[in-house]
Amino acid sequence: MADKVIYLRDKARAADESRYRIKYAELLNEAQLAAVTHREGPLLVVAGAGSGKTRTLIYRVARLIESGVPPGAILLLTFTRRAAQEMLDRVERLVGNGSRAVAGGTFHSFANNVLRHHGGAMGLKPNFTILDRSDMEDVLNLLRARMGLASRERRFPKKATLAEVISMARNKRRELAEEIEFDFPHLAEHQQEIIDLAAKYEAYKRERGLLDYDDLLYRLLELLQQYRLVRERLSNAYRYIMIDEYQDTNLVQADLVRLLAMTHENVMAVGDDAQSIYSFRGANFRNIMDFPAIFPGTRIIKLEENYRSLQGILDVANEVISRAAEKYTKALYTQRRGEFRPILVRAQDEHMQSRFVAQRILELREEGVELSEIAVLFRSSFHSFDLELELQRRDIPFIKRGGFKFIETAHIKDALAHLRVVANPSDAVSWLRALTIVPGVGHRTAERVIEPLITAAQPHQELARMARESASRGGAGFRRLAELIAAITAEGQRPADQLAMVLEYYLPLMREAYPDDYPKRERDLEHFQNITQRYRSLEQMLADMALEPPSDSLDGVLATEAEEGYVTLSTIHSAKGLEWRVVFLIWAADGRFPGPMSTEVEELEEERRLMYVAGTRARDELYMTYPIYMFDRMRGHTMGRASRFLEDLPPEILPTATLQESDES
Repeated sequence: MADKVIYLRDKARAADESRYRIKYAELLNEAQLAAVTHREGPLLVVAGAGSGKTRTLIYRVARLIESGVPPGAILLLTFTRRAAQEMLDRVERLVGNGSRAVAGGTFHSFANNVLRHHGGAMGLKPNFTILDRSDMEDVLNLLRARMGLASRERRFPKKATLAEVISMARNKRRELAEEIEFDFPHLAEHQQEIIDLAAKYEAYKRERGLLDYDDLLYRLLELLQQYRLVRERLSNAYRYIMIDEYQDTNLVQADLVRLLAMTHENVMAVGDDAQSIYSFRGANFRNIMDFPAIFPGTRIIKLEENYRSLQGILDVANEVISRAAEKYTKALYTQRRGEFRPILVRAQDEHMQSRFVAQRILELREEGVELSEIAVLFRSSFHSFDLELELQRRDIPFIKRGGFKFIETAHIKDALAHLRVVANPSDAVSWLRALTIVPGVGHRTAERVIEPLITAAQPHQELARMARESASRGGAGFRRLAELIAAITAEGQRPADQLAMVLEYYLPLMREAYPDDYPKRERDLEHFQNITQRYRSLEQMLADMALEPPSDSLDGVLATEAEEGYVTLSTIHSAKGLEWRVVFLIWAADGRFPGPMSTEVEELEEERRLMYVAGTRARDELYMTYPIYMFDRMRGHTMGRASRFLEDLPPEILPTATLQESDES
């Protein structure tokens, strides 16, 4: 009888599946299918590294649409706009154009859109300007100087430190005094002045229609908490919410998810507790661990089949993370066949470590492995300095992830400033930048004329008045700037046309300001001009530049395009989400990984997770290396030992090899 019941149930399931054009059961493994077919109520998908979490999200969206859910009722939140767009493009290929109505993007871009449409309820004008991190620092520096805290006689914190303190306090939902006590105790003597500065910073932004990155989330949270009708409207509009990389959310983002789901609790959180490595940005490990408590009745599904790495690599990762103090227990496995086992390599010193990595890279190239399929990872950026010299000596091309972002370069910010004052004439930060570019106008003069500009009905007319009344060299500059602002303010223009006018004005000034490298900067601006071609709205273009900026300078890209590709050098944090055929992890030594500053249990646990992330970037080969003799600036030469996360692994899981000098000359 029982067999008959099972048969009838299977038959009913098969009949139900016939409703769908996509053959989900044939395309997904059992755990993925369970997540994709889940319909109502909270769901936590614990997705191990390389287990197909993106595929699961894509097919869940497709399944909901095929089940009759209006695409506009689905909200997909990710940590990069590119990730969201790639997912939605793949959904469109599965179910057609109807999927275009799905709301997808980052938390910050979603907040930006909601605040521009609904922020009026809290007195926020829709033309607010978004400050990126360097803009935030510039405002703090301006206020710092006005408060008399920037004198050479005083050692008051620099603008970057002040921005970090204020931002971290918000992301961790702490009072500023508490944040200084816990994370910045060395700044305790300046506590009250920092609190006063932060208060002036808030007032400055609100008076001028400015929001920084943290404000986007905070003001959205404020909107949802204080305005019930807006909260209910958004929750009813987005009946199915999915969040990618949930382990990377901070406390504010977790609260936003809870409020957005208040009328239905149809939340699917996808993430991996073992890859929670961004506490320095405010990410909270507890969010993913406490999800079932926040959403009672949560169904938990674990994705453990890995489609990336050989089993030997997964065995090391499983062993490392199995020793974590708190975790969702899972064991990665794969159907891939291959006998390679990762190796822990002991080198005599740092230089021998570098020579080994360079030599093995050359051997891999001879074996047919492309350089672009090889990466060297490390805990901290300075760990690769000796290796970089060795790679250069052997003519092995490489690129190092990190450095200045395209959007943070002075010439790009200069060009943007002129467009931003048109979009938001109250943007004093951009006015200051545009004015100090004017020949003959210094910082003091610029500050003096900003207030009349941001209160004027027509700023270009106010500039023209200043030009007429000024007998100095700055007068002519004010006149040219007034003509530019008038020209780009005219209605009916595309952002690309407006930028073209800015560049015609700005390029001669830039060549004079940067005589040594202006050709490189011109290429960047040309690249920027190409980017703006796809936009119809200046507001949208400026929002995208702040929220999802291009990351590389064009010159930097061209400089690394070797014919044979290049080896990637990267910190582990920057490598998360990426993969290579062969990975070297250098400086896998205690005192370097984990570092000497990681002493608290929570810090050490995050370092363990960082080791797990490093190992799971490799598909076919993984080499973990460390020097036996190490130099420490405080202690001099010391004996090195393997990272505590590796030294107690069984030798059959992670065998050890010791390098020796060759007799060959």
